Amino acid sequence: MFDASALKGGERASARLRALYRRRGYCLYRMSRFEEYELYARNRRFLVSRDILSFTDKDGRLMALKPDVTLSIIKNAPDAGEGLQKVYYHENVYRTSPAAVGYREIMQTGLECIGQVGLLEEGEVLSLAAESLEAIGRAYLLDVSHLGFAAGLTERLAEAVRRDILAELGRKNVPALRELCARNGVEHALSEKLCKLAGLYGGAELFPRLEELAEDGASRAALAELRTLWGMMESLGLAENLRLDFSIVNDMSYYNGLIFRGYLPGLASGVLAGGRYDNLLRKMGRQGGAVGFAVYLDQLERLEETESGYDGDVLLLYRPEDDPAAVAAKARALGRDGRVVRTDRREPPGLRFRETVRFEEGGQA
Repeated sequence: MFDASALKGGERASARLRALYRRRGYCLYRMSRFEEYELYARNRRFLVSRDILSFTDKDGRLMALKPDVTLSIIKNAPDAGEGLQKVYYHENVYRTSPAAVGYREIMQTGLECIGQVGLLEEGEVLSLAAESLEAIGRAYLLDVSHLGFAAGLTERLAEAVRRDILAELGRKNVPALRELCARNGVEHALSEKLCKLAGLYGGAELFPRLEELAEDGASRAALAELRTLWGMMESLGLAENLRLDFSIVNDMSYYNGLIFRGYLPGLASGVLAGGRYDNLLRKMGRQGGAVGFAVYLDQLERLEETESGYDGDVLLLYRPEDDPAAVAAKARALGRDGRVVRTDRREPPGLRFRETVRFEEGGQA
């Protein structure tokens, strides 16, 4: 069964985010609701939800309702060549979730920067992620990591061991991580570095400690990149809500470099996720680099349901003899900042509002 309930909070947030991305030079990208099933079947490990809703088209092709937007953009976008393709999207995806029965139609907004991606572009995308969270709710955290750091520390290990270590690093499970290293003959010094890395969480004060953990090569290069990006965010006034967290790990066969997740109070799951995914481009036969993120607007609806139990922001009460045009104008003015405004002649039973305003003739309240 489908749950296609309207996401009122998500729709308002999406409008603000799309306006933000347009101002920063990103172009709207529209895509089909359907893609060939094979596109998603080949890249299940990249998907948030690995369940795919498929059907057979009239021409016999096996098709799917898209569970992801990034794969569709890469597949259908023209080759960026030596330049950059900067796009944002506002699309529905179709996924299962642990909290839902059957498939859900989920509204998703995000952006992608594809082509000759460097530190400037990474910094731009990371800053837009922070500004997106700020546009939704000022009390946010943006956790940042770099896959190159852990990759550099573990590059001499067997692939299966490395994968298991990254999984425990993602869980911040230090005892299990230490036991795993011992069982697989990982050097004690490296095991201790990985355990210390799992326990780190904080701001710029962590950089000296990361210097001590870094080894030559990939880990030092990753740390230098993180320092540069952090400096860019500081110059933009966006570093206050940044945190370093190396438990953020993604599949290295798709992702590389910068990765990040955004959180809002009241939500256990992240509301934003992104990073650099050059490896995915190469898997799909494309050249260059790519970085982007998605905002999971269904999480905002969950937040609204648990936040204070209000059904709206403002209840505007009017009398039958009041001028309808003036009442409508007042309601519009009250809702200009994105607030939910209901007009009614009396207080509706069973509904709660943060504020009740009585209309007075002349538009005053």
